[in-house]
Amino acid sequence: MSEISKFENARRRASKLLEKMTLTEKIGQLSQFGTSIYSDDHKAFEDHFAEGKIGSYLTIRDRKRINEIQSELVEKSPNHIPALFADDVIHGYKTTFPIPLAQSCSWDPEMTEKCCAISAKEAYRDGIRWTFAPMVDIARDPRWGRIMEGYGEDTFLCRCFARAAVKGYQGNEIGEKDRLLSCMKHFIAYGAVVGGKDYNSVDMSMQQLYDIYLPPFREGIDAGAATVMTAFNDLNGVPSTANKMLLTDILRKELGFKGFVVSDDGAVEELVNHGYAENEGDAGKKAFNAGVDMLMSGDIFNDHFPEFVKNGEISEEKINESVLSILTMKFLIGLMDDWKVDENEDTAFFAPEHLSAARESAEHSFVLLENDGVLPLGKHDKIALVGPMARNKRDVMGPWECVGEEERTVTVEEGLKRVFPETKISVCEGCDLETDDISGICEAVEIAKSADLVIVAVGQRHGTVGEAASTTRLRLTPPQETLINEVSKLGKPVVLLLFCGRPLVLTEYRDKANAILCVWYPGTETGNAVANVLSGKHNPSGRLTASFPVTEGQIPVYYNFFSTGRPAVGIQRFEAKYNDCQIEPLYPFGYGKSYTEFLYEDIKLSSDKMTEDGVIDISFTVRNTGKHDGYEIVQLYVRDLVASRVRPVKELKGFKKVFVKAGESKRETISLKAKELAFCHTDMTFSVEKGDFKLWVAKNALDNSNEFDFRVV
Repeated sequence: MSEISKFENARRRASKLLEKMTLTEKIGQLSQFGTSIYSDDHKAFEDHFAEGKIGSYLTIRDRKRINEIQSELVEKSPNHIPALFADDVIHGYKTTFPIPLAQSCSWDPEMTEKCCAISAKEAYRDGIRWTFAPMVDIARDPRWGRIMEGYGEDTFLCRCFARAAVKGYQGNEIGEKDRLLSCMKHFIAYGAVVGGKDYNSVDMSMQQLYDIYLPPFREGIDAGAATVMTAFNDLNGVPSTANKMLLTDILRKELGFKGFVVSDDGAVEELVNHGYAENEGDAGKKAFNAGVDMLMSGDIFNDHFPEFVKNGEISEEKINESVLSILTMKFLIGLMDDWKVDENEDTAFFAPEHLSAARESAEHSFVLLENDGVLPLGKHDKIALVGPMARNKRDVMGPWECVGEEERTVTVEEGLKRVFPETKISVCEGCDLETDDISGICEAVEIAKSADLVIVAVGQRHGTVGEAASTTRLRLTPPQETLINEVSKLGKPVVLLLFCGRPLVLTEYRDKANAILCVWYPGTETGNAVANVLSGKHNPSGRLTASFPVTEGQIPVYYNFFSTGRPAVGIQRFEAKYNDCQIEPLYPFGYGKSYTEFLYEDIKLSSDKMTEDGVIDISFTVRNTGKHDGYEIVQLYVRDLVASRVRPVKELKGFKKVFVKAGESKRETISLKAKELAFCHTDMTFSVEKGDFKLWVAKNALDNSNEFDFRVV
């Protein structure tokens, strides 16, 4: 049976069931319960079962409990409809992968698709059928804690990862075994909250919305995303959760979204706090009429919608449409035919191939920011491993770790001792992650004095990043700064391991470490991945997908800013610049070092002209001139020189991850399609404009070495 016929069959069965349902039961399908900041996570709301007033649960992770709830719900509800169990499976279920921001630094969407598929398999075996992922918000402000949950600052790259994640969670078609319904979030522009402050307002032009923030959602919908979640923020004064233009006109009519829309947790009742609704009932009505199908979470719809239907404020026809979408998904994934979870099946969790994928994903996500040649590590008799992340098992998993098991995490110490069995490795944490306790620093320094090399493992607690974790200070805690300062005074080679979930200010550390390796939050296989990269078993190939600022005052800092009338070219005083700081970030988008050197040679364009629907192929040779095999990420940037709207100084329009052995070369091609040059005009039309362009085959967004001209005719 084809995917279309499967969908039609599911919808037909859903329609027949819908005809039997009471209004109360229909509204129940629009209501979700479970763990919430506004509801009791220990209740299943059994008093709702007899009337069928429950459609979904979130964050209930016990298979036995899920079976108990389903059994009673199916038995007691009028039409015996099981609930859809959902969870935040963000970067792993039990086997924990690197955070999404780290995964994007691999520039390898296929690897992320694999990680999402494994996450889906483990969650599926535990009774989960729906994940609130991927997050495809573009984020240009590292003060925003949820930057860790997405794929960085660039639209083109985020599009690639949005498609990969949706395919990874859902498979080739909705309803495959061991796959989940995906949920793209947050619709829309949540990553652009003013001041990087979570849940804050967003104010932007519609052109920017269409050019920067909408494309990843369009890509995920084209890939078949089953559901979409609304955002907490308002957009230009209208809350996204009650914005009919966004949820109906753009999402459904323009993008052609066929699934169902769920509100974020508490976003509906918070319309009252926005000053957009008088009370909870009014909030529910406005959200639903705007395009929200399911409430996360609680009884607002159950309590108020019967009366709204009776007095004509909500149409039962619209309720039927929403219920039909939800029931269709329940039929598609087989939930209506078999809701029971196998309580004895444990082979999927932490399977060897899952751990291997977690390790590989972590290795490819690490970004080597600095290296004077101390890495990869050679033979050392004594290594000192100091810092609060040396033996850390919990924080290295990162935020949104779902049900990852702390005891399964491989620490940095364990990984190093596996890879360097003949080296004496002395360990001292030295200081705490979040307090001002520096009592252990003296001990750490003493251990470092007797070592040949010092590895300083520092970072942030997992709870300091993620939702509700916005901050104005993008630095390590003072005790950790003290530890780095004291160790650097010893004159020993120092390798700084940085565990984080957002870009940090590292300006002061560049001269205090011989190497800086950003490992983000790597997950279950932390120690093994770190040891493999430090030893050279894996050559680091990660490239930044979010710019690292020189100082917090630069924020937001991102590579694809608009051209200005007075660009900072150093000719005069009156330019778009800072008087006390460079305008470029410390480490730009696309930046990352390797243990080897790559040269780009014999770059050729198939033509210097193309039509508005044409293609230019850019071919090049990547030569590895060093002593280590490795991956190079070749990046293609474009600039539209003259247009009807001011255009960015650069835009990523293609990339290629190439593996080249030491001393060898490889010929590759990146195709640039004219349609990638289209943008939203002042009249809200979307097209490619004729004219002159520049093109760069580059190592990062600031690399201008390989520049070419072409024209759209």
